[in-house]
Amino acid sequence: MTKTALTSIPTVLAGACALALSLAPNAAEACGGTFCDTGPQSMPVDQTGENILFVMGDENIVEAHIQIQYDPDADADKFAWVIPMTAVPEFEVGSERLFQNMLAGTVPTYGYSTTQESCGGEGDDEAGGWGDEGESGTGDESTEDSGGGGPTVVLEEIVGAFEIAVLEGGTIEGVMQWLEDNGYQQDPNAEPILAEYLEEGHLFVAIKLGMNAEVDEIHPIVLRYQGDETCVPLRLTRIAAVEDMDVRVFVIGDGRAVPTNYRHVLVNPLKIDWINFASNYKEVISLAVDAFAADGNAFVTEYAGPSGQVSIVGLHSALWDAQAVADLGDDPSELIPTLEAQGLVECFDGLCTPAHDLLPPMLDAYLPVPNGLTPEEFYGCVPCFVGLVDTDAWDAAALAADLDARIIQPGLHAQSLIQDYPYISRMYTTISPNEMYEDPIFHINPTLPEVPNNRQGTRFNLCAGGSLFTLPDGREVYLPNSNQWPEFQDEMPWEEDVEQAAFMGPNQVLSDQTEVIDTLLAEWNESNGWNGEEGGGSGGNESESGGDVGIDDVTESGCSCSTEDDDPTRGALGLAALFGLGMLVRRRRR
Repeated sequence: MTKTALTSIPTVLAGACALALSLAPNAAEACGGTFCDTGPQSMPVDQTGENILFVMGDENIVEAHIQIQYDPDADADKFAWVIPMTAVPEFEVGSERLFQNMLAGTVPTYGYSTTQESCGGEGDDEAGGWGDEGESGTGDESTEDSGGGGPTVVLEEIVGAFEIAVLEGGTIEGVMQWLEDNGYQQDPNAEPILAEYLEEGHLFVAIKLGMNAEVDEIHPIVLRYQGDETCVPLRLTRIAAVEDMDVRVFVIGDGRAVPTNYRHVLVNPLKIDWINFASNYKEVISLAVDAFAADGNAFVTEYAGPSGQVSIVGLHSALWDAQAVADLGDDPSELIPTLEAQGLVECFDGLCTPAHDLLPPMLDAYLPVPNGLTPEEFYGCVPCFVGLVDTDAWDAAALAADLDARIIQPGLHAQSLIQDYPYISRMYTTISPNEMYEDPIFHINPTLPEVPNNRQGTRFNLCAGGSLFTLPDGREVYLPNSNQWPEFQDEMPWEEDVEQAAFMGPNQVLSDQTEVIDTLLAEWNESNGWNGEEGGGSGGNESESGGDVGIDDVTESGCSCSTEDDDPTRGALGLAALFGLGMLVRRRRR
């Protein structure tokens, strides 16, 4: 019997965790998960994880959309989940494009514009070498019982590429035996953790790829359940988690989401390496959430604001039509032109390629490429190779059904989520196995302010040497070396505030390091000869400009960088850059 490995059991979500904080004991819940996404700069991530989107809508219903990131070289037989829940959810296929658009649209960006003090002489219109161009990256229920303390299988269902079974009751030995008998290879470390969930009354959702499915068919999956909170229990995850594992949670609803039982952290912006576009982002987050009062169980908010920040491009098209595919009947020769007319296939110079992530495995299943041909050649002219078509594989009705279930309907639903709900929150943390002792819960507090994902500073290069860098919060940092961000002294904290999120009103501050940060910043500036006055840099030497700096006395260029998940993107917040420059100019005119 083929075994499906459970050595990395990415258990996933939940409505109201079975904790002392539980507010809805009858709500459906799922637990655990690893969520992998890079920070603003490209960095190594564990690819065997998933991102999760929670939709907190009306009528006490929560949706959880789970995206799985996987190693494309991995064996399909090694892909599986076990998800503890407190009730049987509904399942459906999710949209991969939705996650791609969310990650791209809400990724935090760190950048700056550069201005140059007018120093007199030739070349005043140049930025003195500092102004490099900016880079802104449901089914029928069953009562099967395995006996011998085994669980009852209350639901079996095929959802897209996945086989799903929901297990209820039994002993932990019976549950483990059922998993063994049904092709799930268990990690011994999972048994005592699963036993905890079983004792708390949880059901288990077992998910694996279907019999003939390959890893390129993996798609997001949606679980819909009753509840008014979102929860990501991590207890099972710790058996295979790495140190400082990335966890990212999105919440769509009517207001900003915050952690209920984890703390919320505001990062000290001075610890971010602004000159290198937050290349140390993950290190800063990791140390900030490990700070006093946060204790390793905290999140930062990377973005909170209008859901329109997420593009709907590519989520769905009115041209997509499964019936047109079904109408092809026994003739596959017109499939590619039909899909091209719908925008699902792109053809150029006689070569055709799928334009949707999930289409290639469908084509491979229903219209496989004959030996000796490339996909581009075959799909570019199927009638040219009609004698080589695998007629046994071709099934227009089945292909149309898969197209509707895996691409069209998920895309339509994803588009409606962005259009129907006004707000999206993106929260991030890193967490290590020894810190996974409590399951984070989230709720919406509509009274909290928005959090922009574009953070833009201004670097003002001084004639006397060095630069003055103005952060978005107005703090001024003197840089002795204009191309290097200060490391600061060891006393400089990684976090500015640690908070306990409120259900309404402002968060409760548990630790406030603002005064310490401001004092250490002032000491840094003074120790490097910057006293906050004109010409105060480079040991206090007077500026060669010999006077106040006005708008006509500076040159400007922009520079900012960010990267989304595994795909560098760049962006700048021009309005913030202009505002920062205006503040700097007015201050210097005094």
